[in-house]
Amino acid sequence: MTFRSAAGLTRQTRWPVATEETLRDVWPMVHAERAALIEDLEGLEDAQWEEQSLCGEWTVHDVAAHLVDTARTTRLGFVVGLARARFDFHRQNARGVQRHRGTSPQETLERLRRVAGRTSTPPGPLDTRLVEEVVHGEDIRRPLGLTHTYPQEAVVRSLRLQARTPSSFGGAKEIVARLRLTAADTDVSIGAGAEVSGSALSLLLAISGRRVALDDLDGPGVAVLAAVT
Repeated sequence: MTFRSAAGLTRQTRWPVATEETLRDVWPMVHAERAALIEDLEGLEDAQWEEQSLCGEWTVHDVAAHLVDTARTTRLGFVVGLARARFDFHRQNARGVQRHRGTSPQETLERLRRVAGRTSTPPGPLDTRLVEEVVHGEDIRRPLGLTHTYPQEAVVRSLRLQARTPSSFGGAKEIVARLRLTAADTDVSIGAGAEVSGSALSLLLAISGRRVALDDLDGPGVAVLAAVT
C-alpha cells in the first residue's frame, strides 16, 4: 500500500462508499492488471526477482508479496493488523511482505495466482485497488525493462485519487496543491500551481514518490516535485 504514516487516522475519518456501479467498474480492471503482471512475472529468472524495485528498499519479490498481502486484506483484517502494528503503516506493510513472501519466487507467484480474482479490500476508496496495481506494477516492470499498456481509465482514476488523498494516507494532496498537473495523453488537468506536464502514468508515478518518472516530465513544476520526492 502507499500509506506513509498513521497521522490523520481518526474515528471521524469517512471514506466514500462504493456504489454497485463502481464495484462493477473497478474489479474487472484490477483483475486484468493482476493477470497481466502474473504473466510478466512468469517470464522472470530467479535473479530478476531480487532486483531493486522502485518502491523504497523492496525488491521485485517483496513487491509481489505485498500485492498478495493487499489482495487478501479485508476491512476488518486491515484494522486489526494496523492496531497490532501500533498504527505504523510501514510496520504493517513490512509484516505483510514477510507473511506472504514465499521461500522461492515460484511459491510467491503461486500465491499471487491464488488471490488474483479476489475482491476483498481494506477501508478506503475502491480506486485504491487501481493505484496498487498500476503503481506497484511499474515498481516491478520499470527496473526490469518491461513495458505494459495500462487502461487509460485506470491510470487517470489513480492519478485523480492520489492527487486528492492526503500524504498521511499515502497520497499527494499537499504536493499537488502547489502544482498544475497536465496529462499530455488525455484530457486531464489538476491543480492551479506550477505547470507539470507529461503522460498520466508518469504524473501518477511522480506524485507517488517515484523519482524515475521525473525525467519524463516537463515544466517549472518538475523542480517542485523533485524537491519533495
